[in-house]
Amino acid sequence: MTQTLLIWLPRLEALGAADDTGVAWLRVDDGVVVDAGQDDGWVDMWERPGEDEEADARLVALAPAADVPLRWYHFPDAAPAQAAAAARIEALKHSLGDPAGLHIVAGQPATAGQAVPVAVTTHAAMTAWTGWLAARGLDASAILPAAATVPPPEAGALWLAEAGGEAIVRTDDRAFVSDPELDPLIAAGRDIAPLDPERMREALLLSLGAPPLDLLSGAWKPKRRWAVDPALVALGRKLLVALLIVSLAIPLVHLIRLAADTRRADAAVVAMAKDAGVTAPDAEAAEAEIDRRLAAAGGGPLAFSVPASALFEAMRDAAGVTTKTLSHRTDGTLTTTLAAPRAEDINKVLLALQARGYRVTAQPMAGADGQQMANITVRAVP
Repeated sequence: MTQTLLIWLPRLEALGAADDTGVAWLRVDDGVVVDAGQDDGWVDMWERPGEDEEADARLVALAPAADVPLRWYHFPDAAPAQAAAAARIEALKHSLGDPAGLHIVAGQPATAGQAVPVAVTTHAAMTAWTGWLAARGLDASAILPAAATVPPPEAGALWLAEAGGEAIVRTDDRAFVSDPELDPLIAAGRDIAPLDPERMREALLLSLGAPPLDLLSGAWKPKRRWAVDPALVALGRKLLVALLIVSLAIPLVHLIRLAADTRRADAAVVAMAKDAGVTAPDAEAAEAEIDRRLAAAGGGPLAFSVPASALFEAMRDAAGVTTKTLSHRTDGTLTTTLAAPRAEDINKVLLALQARGYRVTAQPMAGADGQQMANITVRAVP
C-alpha cells in the first residue's frame, strides 16, 4: 500500500506565526484521498502511517504560489535538455533580485516542442521551509510548487483554482497567486472561470504520480543516504554462515578421504608383507622388517647400487671430479674420496646429491698433487 501525505507549506510572510492547526493537508492511499483537513490532524496520522508495516509512506510538501510563481516557456526546435537550460536562462532574465539568491528549477519536457515549466523562488525561502519541516520532525520526499498542480486551460482562457486555502490563477503560460486588483488587468477583458474542485483534486493526484517540478533539486537536492536493508543483512548472515560451513567442510572432507586412503595403503602394505612371509601389526612395522631383511641380504634400498648410481649421476655433470676410494657398509652408507682441480667442482657433486634427497657429509683436505680432495659419506636411503 502506498500512502502519501500532502502538506501545504505556510506562506513566508506568515511562517513565523503559523502553527500546525492552520496547515492544509491531504492523505492519499493508493491514489485515493481518504482524509483531509486544515488542522493538526495530520500529526497523529504521520506518526502512524498505517497498520500495515510494509506500507510505503512518503511526505510531499506544496510550496505556496504566493512565493513560487510559475511560467512556461516554448522552444519548439530545441531538444528537451536544451529547452530546459534555455528556460532557466529566460526565467533568470525576467526575475528580480540578486541571481545568487534565487533558486530556479526547470522541468524536463518529455519530447521536443513541449512547454518547459520554470519555478522561481529564493534560497532563503527554501531554508525557511526545510527548517519548518525539520522543526516538526518531517522529511519531505519532494517539495512541489502548488501552482504547478493546476491543470492548464484552453489557449487564451484563465482558471481560478483553490488549493490549500490559496487562490491560484492559471493561464496557458503562467500560474501565480490571485490578487483581486491585478487579476482584471492580467485578464485584459477575458473571463476568469473557476476550476471545478473535483477536477483540481484529480490534477493534484496526477501530479503525485508524475511531479512536474521538484524544488528539492540543485543545491537543495537531498544527499544520498545509505540505508541498510534488514532483509539483505539477514541474507548476508545466512551466506556468511554457509560460507563458514563450506570452508570447514572442505578440509574436513579432504582429511577424511586422506585418512581412508592412508588406511587402504597401509592395509595393502601389510597384505604384501604377509605374502612375503612378514607378519606385522601395521605398515610401518612391515616396512621396517622388509628393509631389515633386504639389508641382511645386501639388497633393497640399502644396496650398493642405489647410492653409487646417484653418486656417478652427480659426477657426470661435474667435469674433472674423480673417485680415489669407494666403500659401502651394510647399513647403506657409501664412503668415497673425491678429487678435483677446484673445490667448487666437488661442491657441485654434493649439491646434486642433496637435491636428490640424500644425506651427505664431507671432510675437505688437500691432495699431494695439488688437487682438492674430500672424504664423502652418502646415506643410501633418502
